Amino acid sequence: MRCYQVDPTQDPRWAELADRHPGASIFHSVAWLNALRRTYGYEPVAFTTSSPTGELNNGLVFCHVNSWLTGHRLVSLPFSDHCEPLFDSAKDLSFLIRYLQASLERKEWEYLEVRPINANLGQTDDGVAFVPAATYLIHTLDLHSDLDELFRNLDRDSVQRQFERAEQAGLVEKCGTSGDLLKEFYRLLVMTGGRDHLLSPPYAWFQNLTHCYGRALEIRVAYQDETPVAAILTLRFRDVVYYQYGCLNARFNQLGAMPWLLWRAIAAAKSNGANEFDMGRTEENNAGLLAFKNHWVPRPKRLVYWRYSDNSQSRDSADSWKLKMAKGAFSFMPSRFLTITGKLLYRHIG
Repeated sequence: MRCYQVDPTQDPRWAELADRHPGASIFHSVAWLNALRRTYGYEPVAFTTSSPTGELNNGLVFCHVNSWLTGHRLVSLPFSDHCEPLFDSAKDLSFLIRYLQASLERKEWEYLEVRPINANLGQTDDGVAFVPAATYLIHTLDLHSDLDELFRNLDRDSVQRQFERAEQAGLVEKCGTSGDLLKEFYRLLVMTGGRDHLLSPPYAWFQNLTHCYGRALEIRVAYQDETPVAAILTLRFRDVVYYQYGCLNARFNQLGAMPWLLWRAIAAAKSNGANEFDMGRTEENNAGLLAFKNHWVPRPKRLVYWRYSDNSQSRDSADSWKLKMAKGAFSFMPSRFLTITGKLLYRHIG
């Protein structure tokens, strides 16, 4: 058995694998990989046991992240909630994992990180010497029930009544991918991040997502009169719609605009044939966001990222002292400087 490398953005077999494999998600799509490359300069690479001349039967996709701040590493994948290894054979996956571990021991990278959604990699033979790097919760709403039943099953106070309040307030939704909508969305996103002293992704990231996904991307903005009060961005891949970003003008929080927008996105997904609405990952210590998502999906799944390094002193992308110092500085920055800083530094934290 041998291991081969392919460029998933150039080899048409990768798109075919992502289209047919049951474990594939939006994060395996060529559009997502192209957006990462265009925005952050990451180089995608997929490792497989399939020969270059045959059908691509399996693959584990990574991006090379080469950063003076957080090190040289392989991540599957940066800025992606999860990225399942696309393997049907445990033997083939085990061989590939061991090949990557041996490559790392030859000092090709400082560490490698995988973000499977289903496999508990650290408790299998395939995951020898992998350790947990981060733990999240992921909320996915099954859309197989009829729309009325789906709505009835949502939290009465925090979703249903909020939706009714937004209806009574006469909120208006605009949906699409126009430049004006993208600008409205990004202003709200920067405003939301500024409240919490967090870096916002660069504007180019959303421009590239819009370019790469076309109609599979939707921006929804809620307005009271002519004022944008909340916005969300969703992506579609196969029969799943992914809620990726949400933002809100806190002065209008009482209007229930976020639950209103989310329900409208869910209803549209259902009517367009989607079977699942993925609400994305949430940090375990983010009590407010967890409570919000739990009102939609009461029983989220656990999501563990696994890391392998042959050096216990290897830099950690989340805990390196340089990044800690940078995050401390963010808490004192005005929001306009956070936007500029995000453009310069965001690629280093993927």
